[in-house]
Parts: sequence; C-alpha cells; structure tokens
Amino acid sequence: MDRRWLPLNALRAFEAVGRHGSFTAAAQSLLVSQSAVSRHVIGLEEFLGVALFDRKPQQPVLTEAGRRLLPVVEKALDRIDGTLEEILRERGKPRRSLRVLLPTTFAQRLAVPLLRDFRAEFPDVTLDIDSRPVPGSAEREVDVAVVYSPPRVAPQVLDLLWMVRLTVLCHPAVAARGPASDVAAFVAANDLLHVKVEGRSQRFLWETFARTVGLSPAQVDRGLVFDTAQLAAQYALSGEGIALVDPVLFQDDIAAGRLARPFDIDVDDGYGYYLAIHPDDLDRPEIALFRTWLIRRFSRPFALPDAQPKTR
Repeated sequence: MDRRWLPLNALRAFEAVGRHGSFTAAAQSLLVSQSAVSRHVIGLEEFLGVALFDRKPQQPVLTEAGRRLLPVVEKALDRIDGTLEEILRERGKPRRSLRVLLPTTFAQRLAVPLLRDFRAEFPDVTLDIDSRPVPGSAEREVDVAVVYSPPRVAPQVLDLLWMVRLTVLCHPAVAARGPASDVAAFVAANDLLHVKVEGRSQRFLWETFARTVGLSPAQVDRGLVFDTAQLAAQYALSGEGIALVDPVLFQDDIAAGRLARPFDIDVDDGYGYYLAIHPDDLDRPEIALFRTWLIRRFSRPFALPDAQPKTR
C-alpha cells in the first residue's frame, strides 16, 4: 500500500475505540466529538471493505478483522510514542540505547558479566535492563528479549543461544551422604526443589526427570515449589534439597564447589534460551551489534564438570 494513502487519523480513532470499548470514551480521550470518531471509523471500514466493529446496543464489539488489526495498530502507536518521548528527552543529542528484557534467573546469574563485557566493547550504547517476572513478558515493548521457550513459530526472529540440559544440583554435603549410585534412593531421601514453568504443571521438570531415569511420577510429587531457578538453587546452597536446574546458569557455583552434581544425568526439557527481536528492528545498528555480540558469546558450549564422587 502506498503510504501516502494510509488513513492515520482513522487508525488512531479505531485504536481509541478498541482500547476504550466505547465511541464516547474514545472521543473524550482524543478531545474530539463522538461523531468525528464515528466518521473516521466508518471511513476506515469503507477503505478496507470490511466491518471492524459490530455495533451492539451497549458497546461496540470487535469483529474478526478488528481483532487482527487492533494489536498491530496499538503496537505501532506505542513504538511511535516511545520514540518521540526519547527524542524529546534527548533534545537531539546523539544516543544509542537498547531496552533489553531478560528472564529473572538469567539476569541474576549471567547479566552482570555479560553486560559488563558488552559495555567495555561498546561504551556508547546505553542499556535499559528489565527482568521483572511478568507472564507473557517476551511480548512487552522492548528492543530485544532473551526468552526461555520451546521451539515455536513467533512474530519475532528467534536466535537460539543454547538448548537447556537440566541436571541435579545440591550442596556438596547432600551429595556426599547420598547413596553412591541409586538415583531413586537419592531422590527419595531429599526434598525436591521444583521450579515453575509458565503453562506447565508445577512438577513438570521433575516429572520430565522421572521419565528420563525410569521413576514413576508419584516419586517426584512432593517438595518445595519456587518461582525461579535462582530461588531453588539458593535453597540448595543452604544445605537442603536437590534442584533440577540449568547448569549454564550456575556454572560459577559448580566450578567453585558450592554446588555439586551427584549424577552424570542430563535431562532435555524441550526448552532453550532464545534472543527475540522484532523483524522490523533487525536493521537497527545497535540491535544488529548486540545480536551479533550475544550470539558469538554463547557459541562456545558450556562443559559440565564430572559428577563429584561421594565420600563417606
């Protein structure tokens, strides 16, 4: 479509009605008359040749076409609004900035060394880090996001950083007093530390482990449940319980001997860490720079140490 004919005022009116669920409220938010908003929406519908709202007595209801269009228009207006605010704040000063979304445990365990090294190489790029654990957070308005996800078709471009291979980690004292080779007995003798995975049962990871090593789901249906792997590992560091977590996130604790691997068992939970970028942003120089740098940083696989022998 020729951009000269894009009905921008009509799109803004449509977005306001969709967001507020009312022509009256939309008109009030835009400081125009209700009839002006209605004319814009009708003009957009005539332009597209399809209805965007079912005019119900109480309030307008989006049609299928309206439901497809609304999130796209909302995102476009949010991006324009955010960029204008940045320009106003900067007052024309040259600045390269990135809004980066990181999963909570990734941020707590890996962000500091990663971002410190990136800043050392590219000090002129300002980084705004967000690590709040919000469901659906990968869809929030950021420039780049690291997401923990199974392989999927997504509106973003997804670059795999690494596939997760879970392993059992615990305090060295817990590993030392466990049965030498009996996985079932070791699991039975300790509290299980579960980590929630969005959209899965609370015991999803340990149930995956049970299937891998030939245990029944009933044998892992107990223990403590944590929101993040960081909390589960922190509990294990206190000297109690066994956690099933991604060792890449805890490589420093493993290398320093603060956490032990009682068994040479790796579990594939079907998830990986991906860098997610909107395709429209791939040609932004600062995003291309960060993308190339981060992929190169994770191109070398993490080598697990051998399981620690148990001593009596």
